[in-house]
Amino acid sequence: MSVSAIMDIIGMVSLCIGSLAVIFGALGLLRLGDVYQRMHGTGIVDTGGAGLILFGLLMLSPDWTVTVRLILIGFILVMTGPTATHTIARAVRVSGEEPDNVKAKRKKAAPKNKAVKKAAKGGRK
Repeated sequence: MSVSAIMDIIGMVSLCIGSLAVIFGALGLLRLGDVYQRMHGTGIVDTGGAGLILFGLLMLSPDWTVTVRLILIGFILVMTGPTATHTIARAVRVSGEEPDNVKAKRKKAAPKNKAVKKAAKGGRK
């Protein structure tokens, strides 16, 4: 096998794995519960999937100008993807939305009946 054939195989495998990662990220967006879980699932898988797709295209690129463009696109994706995810998470947190696990802990820790609630507030009234 020649080096060109090996690079083509590596490129095609990388494209397939990257495409599957992006599909799993989209399924995570639909399947996961709250905003934080959705951002975590899609942010990580989307950045990795896009990176694998760009690597596959890099292996299959015929010209050095295409290679330079793909490297620049990869750099932009690596810088903007996590930054956008962090900004969205911060905006959601400032708006008062809490993760589902925090809501469940608060609900579980809350008193069940009225007598316990009165005692917790400071006695009988």
